[in-house]
This record gives sequence, C-alpha cells and structure tokens, in this order.
Amino acid sequence: MAVSGWGSAPGEALNEDILGTSRPEVAVRLEMLEEALQLIRQLFTGEQISHRGKHYTVENARLYTLPDEPVPIDVPAFGPQAAEVSARIGDGLITMMPDTALVERFRRAGGGTKPVYGGLKVCWGTDRQQALHTNTAHHLGANEQLPGELPQILPTPSHFEQASQLVTEDQGAATVPCGDDPDAHMAALTEFADAGFDTVYVNQIGKDQQGLFDFYRTKILPRLRD
Repeated sequence: MAVSGWGSAPGEALNEDILGTSRPEVAVRLEMLEEALQLIRQLFTGEQISHRGKHYTVENARLYTLPDEPVPIDVPAFGPQAAEVSARIGDGLITMMPDTALVERFRRAGGGTKPVYGGLKVCWGTDRQQALHTNTAHHLGANEQLPGELPQILPTPSHFEQASQLVTEDQGAATVPCGDDPDAHMAALTEFADAGFDTVYVNQIGKDQQGLFDFYRTKILPRLRD
C-alpha cells in the first residue's frame, strides 16, 4: 500500500484544486500526512476509534474486515523533508529518481533497512525513433520532462498538453530509455542499484506491453542475475 498526496510531495493542483480549497505549505501537508497515517494504523487494529486532531476529526470509525497482517504503508517522497517523514512513519520509501542523497537521508533519519522502491519509465520498441516520437515517450510522456514545480501547479489536462509542446525529443531521450538497446536499459537500472534501491518497477510508456516483457525476460533479467 502506498500513501501519497499532500504530504509525500509538493502535491498536484490537477488532483487537489477540484476541492475548492488552497493547498497549505509543505510543512502543513507533511503534518496532515503524519496524522492521517496514525489514523490508518489505528484502524488496522480493528478497534473502534474516535479522533479529534489538528487536521482531522473521526467519530466511531472501525474496519470490520481486516487483513491477516497489517498492510505495509510505503510513503513516497521527492524532497528531503518528505524523506525524513517517510523514514519516521512509513514502512518503506517510494521515489521515482535514482537519488542517492535522498535514499541516504531516508536511511539516516530512521529508515534503516526499510525497503526503498523506485520507478523507471521506459519506451521499448524495435525502432528507437518511432518509440521516442510517434507513440511513446515524446508523444505520451512529454509531461514527465516538464521542469521544476510546473507539474504541481498546472490545474487541468489541457494545460499539461500546452506545456508539453515545449518538451523536445532530445529531452525525452535524455531521461527515458528508448528503443531496444539492452545497454541503455541496463544503465538506467544500474543507476537505481548504485543509489541503494531495493526494488525497481519498470513501466512501459506505450502500447506494446508484451514486447517489453519479452525483451526484459530475454535480454535484461539474465544480465541482472549475472
């Protein structure tokens, strides 16, 4: 189970502004996340709980159907403050970049040996240029290359479409492994391994999911085992 939202990252206007409220500053969002996780963990006890906290009020809440074991809650983080909160309250860290400093900060802040999970987006295809331009990284995933906090403040999908026109193919090629060169995919995975990640989830940008699975089964996994 991954808990994300206001506390795990700067948040996104696309998801949150529909509530008609302004997003508080990062420190407050982290407080909200921590209080929410405390409530979730209490609910996993199966007891009836009531809570009047700084940010949330809950009355007579109870989970009547419980898992055999409490569900691990992995907390995403994309900045140093969030990494420290994730270390303190989470069962693991999720982050999308092979950021060695962030992982180390998580470990030092109390994360210890808790698992660290990463996410790698790729666009596999036998024609690298087509994979990059026609129907994969540049066409479907250009918003991934938007700079700075822009993805957090754009309020609608149409705004993302407009801003994504500023992203060049070269930018997409620099950040997303494209095509069927095993060395390029291995290099991206190695960055995560060198940064101290325990698990990396690979996501295909595009329609040919089976092609990606076959490529990783035959070309990548044997090299990872070696």
